[in-house]
Amino acid sequence: MHTRARIKGALPSLCAKGRRAFTLIELLVVIAIIGILASMVLPALAKAKSRGHSISCLNNIRQLTLAWIMYSGDFDDRLTYNLGGSADRTSFAAKTNINWVNNILSWEVDPENTNTALITEAALGSFTSGNYRIYKCPSDRALSAEQRAAGYTERTRSYSMNAMLGNAGSLIQYGVNQNNPNYRQFFTLSSIPDPANIYVFLDEHPDSINDGYFLNVPDEDFWYDLPGSSHNGACNFSFADGHVEFHKWQSPDTIKPAEPEAAGLPLRISEAARIDYNWISDRTSVERYRTPNPPYKH
Repeated sequence: MHTRARIKGALPSLCAKGRRAFTLIELLVVIAIIGILASMVLPALAKAKSRGHSISCLNNIRQLTLAWIMYSGDFDDRLTYNLGGSADRTSFAAKTNINWVNNILSWEVDPENTNTALITEAALGSFTSGNYRIYKCPSDRALSAEQRAAGYTERTRSYSMNAMLGNAGSLIQYGVNQNNPNYRQFFTLSSIPDPANIYVFLDEHPDSINDGYFLNVPDEDFWYDLPGSSHNGACNFSFADGHVEFHKWQSPDTIKPAEPEAAGLPLRISEAARIDYNWISDRTSVERYRTPNPPYKH
């Protein structure tokens, strides 16, 4: 009895003696290792997330382009209206549902920034089954301070259309787009000579997106409409044959933060950024070669 009691009473002290806590130095080493691992893993996770957004964005503009092609099939080869404003982008598209979209985005607290009916009830809406989500890049969350204060979570659209495709309304005179008179305006799908090299949609920088009409004039000295660069310095494009491309910009001057007033528009095109501007210009249209197009009948 006494022997058992002595052994039983000794157990706690033996166990306590066998336990060993971490020292401060050991804890600091563990924390440092965790920090190093986190610094290695988090950028990879961020890059994977960005890549996922880019793939979703490519899928969105692929679906929009298929809708654009289907519209042409239902309207005797005619392309959807693509209304715009002045070349310096101080005026914008007329507000009408005959256009492919019917909203003009801004940094103000304005219903046009959030009203999805201005997309779904416009010309392409029925060809996209009313799915307004495909008009929005998942990486585009740009808002002004006023819009955030008003409870906005996002604006409704991230994409614009090549200004040289479709009927641009009053900008068209005798088949020529007055914003870009030396280049052909395409009114029908079959009139595009090389569909694989003429872009249709792109994700536009949120500071210039306003209407859905993206204009760039070859040999111009300024960006008035600026392409997006939120996919790790790249932009997504779709083309008239239905394929899509991920294009990385070559100049850091083309890449501006996706924030209000961040683009500094109109933005002078630097020598370094000329390569990026020319890349888009080469895929916008073809020269008219002084051969006038036949007058387009509205």
